[in-house]
Amino acid sequence: MPTKPVYGLVLAGGKSRRMGRDKALLQRSGQSQLAYIAELLNACVERVFVSTRADQKGDAERSRYDLIVDRYDNLGPVAGILSALEEYPEVDWLVVACDLPNIDPQTLASLLRERDSEQPFTAYTSSHDGLPEPLCAVYHSGCGDIIRKFIDDGVNCPRKILMRSDTHLLEQANPHSLDNVNTPADLRDSVLQAV
Repeated sequence: MPTKPVYGLVLAGGKSRRMGRDKALLQRSGQSQLAYIAELLNACVERVFVSTRADQKGDAERSRYDLIVDRYDNLGPVAGILSALEEYPEVDWLVVACDLPNIDPQTLASLLRERDSEQPFTAYTSSHDGLPEPLCAVYHSGCGDIIRKFIDDGVNCPRKILMRSDTHLLEQANPHSLDNVNTPADLRDSVLQAV
């Protein structure tokens, strides 16, 4: 059983181009999606941080939390993940994207309970395509070097990194827990509301 402390990271630094509005600020029952994810993480890890781009750090909703500002530009979600690994390299990171409306405490608890420190990553297998789900996963301390090597080789897609690495894969108990919202059509079919 891993003994390293676990910190939580809400990925909220995206540009939300396909959605046309900031996905972190989408509302659910009177709170932002960002606040919902941070609350879930806060219940199961020692500290919670929000990953953000430099131009977002003054945002009122994001600045309510401890921030980790991306140290890299134009790398997508891996910029936030690697920045967190570099900021606190001695901990394992439970990384969750802000655009998962169906995520639940059981999904996070199972991921933490089943994490395997012998492998650099612990993730769910997608219930849709069988591939690793990198945006609700544990990134174990020390895996930053692996990620940097992939970036140096031109691979910055977190899913491809997990696919090409030793990743401890788990089955999703709730097949819709990791469905995300990327477009207005996805939003209409979810529990979230536009702001």
